[in-house]
Amino acid sequence: MSQDVQNNDGAIAEGVDEVTAASNERTFSGIIKLVIFVFAGLYAAFHVAALNGLSISAITGITIPFLPTLPLETWNYRILHIAGALTLGFFTYSAARFSTSAIKNSNWRHLAGYPFLVPALLALATTFFFQYQISAQGVMWNGLDADIKFNETYYFGLPLLIATVGAIVTSWFEQRERDAIPVSDVVLVICAIAVASYLISIYGTFARNATGTPFAPIGISLAAVSGTLLLLEMTRRVAGLALVIIAAVFLSYVFVGPMMPGFLKTPEIGWARFFSQVYTDAGILGQTTAVSSTYIILFIVFAAFLQASKVGDYFVNFAFAAAGRARGGPAKVSIFASGLMGMINGTSAGNVVATGSLTIPLMKRVGYDRRVAGAIEAGASTGGQIMPPIMGAGAFIMAEITGVPYSEIAIAAIIPAILYFASIYFMVDFEAAKLGMRGMREDELPKLNKLLRQAYLFVPIIILIYALFMGYSVIRAGTLATVAAAVVSWLTPHRMGLRAVGRAFSMAGSMSIQIIIVCACAGVIVGVISLTGVGARFSNLLLGLASASQFLALVFAMLISILLGMGMPTTAAYAVAASVVAPGLINLGIEPLTAHFFVFYFAVVSAITPPVALASYAAAGISGSNPMETSMASFKIGISAFIVPFMFFYNSALLMDGTVFEIASALATALVGVFLLSAGAQGWFWGLRPVWYLRLTLVVSALLLISGGLISDAAGLLIAVAVFYLQKYFVADQNLATPA
Repeated sequence: MSQDVQNNDGAIAEGVDEVTAASNERTFSGIIKLVIFVFAGLYAAFHVAALNGLSISAITGITIPFLPTLPLETWNYRILHIAGALTLGFFTYSAARFSTSAIKNSNWRHLAGYPFLVPALLALATTFFFQYQISAQGVMWNGLDADIKFNETYYFGLPLLIATVGAIVTSWFEQRERDAIPVSDVVLVICAIAVASYLISIYGTFARNATGTPFAPIGISLAAVSGTLLLLEMTRRVAGLALVIIAAVFLSYVFVGPMMPGFLKTPEIGWARFFSQVYTDAGILGQTTAVSSTYIILFIVFAAFLQASKVGDYFVNFAFAAAGRARGGPAKVSIFASGLMGMINGTSAGNVVATGSLTIPLMKRVGYDRRVAGAIEAGASTGGQIMPPIMGAGAFIMAEITGVPYSEIAIAAIIPAILYFASIYFMVDFEAAKLGMRGMREDELPKLNKLLRQAYLFVPIIILIYALFMGYSVIRAGTLATVAAAVVSWLTPHRMGLRAVGRAFSMAGSMSIQIIIVCACAGVIVGVISLTGVGARFSNLLLGLASASQFLALVFAMLISILLGMGMPTTAAYAVAASVVAPGLINLGIEPLTAHFFVFYFAVVSAITPPVALASYAAAGISGSNPMETSMASFKIGISAFIVPFMFFYNSALLMDGTVFEIASALATALVGVFLLSAGAQGWFWGLRPVWYLRLTLVVSALLLISGGLISDAAGLLIAVAVFYLQKYFVADQNLATPA
């Protein structure tokens, strides 16, 4: 069935949140498919069990050898979290293009990875020997003994590095069929397991307190080098080169920083000391991985359960029934549907693919240009990342970094999200009015009455919100919502039995690879910022700019946040920008929550900011438009997102900081402001087409209303009224809409 045709029940959306295979993602069959399916499911289920303190022995009273006791120690849990994602990732994602014709197994490219199996297995065997000595013999690994150093270097570290580098390079040339796993990727999996096994063993000894000092065992540094290379290669496979290049630049800065001039100069840090510290909670195992291993993985499981129970289809069908009749209906549907789906989805581009595959063709069908259709979906999907209560996991990262309670962050995000989506709604409505578009016909839409009778499918979201605001932990609330998604499925034809639950867990494990790897890679950048002190230097630069103009300092902070976020998923973009930019804003005297919201919004909208706009590029791929033209159009569609952060900087009532009257009046005037801003940007104002200089005047009136002051609000309203009368009575008539 085509997605833009109704089924027999009147529903228009079916499978909108199905996971689409990436171009380099392998598709397996037979026993390999079963093994990957089970491993992915166990990986996701392991996280849910660990986060809730569950284990097989706790539930059944039976102790099973070799299974870890839950709850795990924090560092060990995060190490396993990353190692599992690397293992799944190297099995799932290819480093090279797939073969389009049968290549004989005797091809040299297929054999190139075999020599690296030997050093990889040697390194892994050595880690098992270390574990035996530490656990069975009681050896306290201190890194000072010459024999220990020799063993760590020549039996573990060097073989591990040889295998890692060799397998990464050979994997780039090992072109195989889509259902085959190259030997080089098997070697990389062994290396990932060896790194995790060694670090879990060594961090249980004296060595943890020695990281970042001359007393750190050399094996930690060598394992960290290998682990960092594995993360960079996996990031390249799942997220492209943008984040890899940024991480490489930051890593290079560690070693060239001492030679840099002025405020960029850093103290000299030896490679061994740096890498012994970077694979700790000061870097890779730090805040970004803390969030991905708790909140993000939990909500990916939640999203997978919603998908398995077909609640995602219901959300989109409900949006069509509610908004499809309005002019330009599919565009307005994309706003509601993308907001609902995007707040759960951790990436703007992923949200575009999920909902855009349905909404973009329908937008084109009712008259939107394909460039504009893609831009609307990109803008709406990006807005899902700022939509409370989940905010694409951004709220949880912000809570982790700032220490501000999650509930305060979710409440503070309400008005900015309203302003963003209201602005996009006005933009698409004015575009539809200019083109004389119609809505969708009654017979083209799902039946609202039928959908209202299924409103119980909103129960998982309602339980999630209620539990969060009743003071339950995020983990407990997310778990309850996940269970609720399975329970409500029993009231539908898509009942979730054991097989469906297993499929949901497996889907969650596979869906989590990208975001987990990206968060860990962002941890490398955060570690560099922390260890080199570049964040403090950037703060001093902002202070210097602020002495000349605070507004100029904010603009500079905006540009840096967007630049750091380009080409990166939202979570990683915010984590990096928060480490570099937010401390500088706080040093300017800005409230921490305001500073982090400022950074967060610009990190999010980097997904629709040219020249590297991931969400816009994803939408262009679906709409068939030029990617750069689509990114320019999406920048225009989401223009309010570039102004909203300045709004709540100058008027904290927009972040729910003030009296009820102050908050209500700030919201009202800001809504009028974004209405006028959209009217000026689109050239449509109360059925009129204002000339160019009146459009600019409308933008000025919008900015006056947005700034948040009694005099400026009055001036903005007077200017808007004046523009209306000037256009209507004194300027040549341009008021006729052009039929679509």
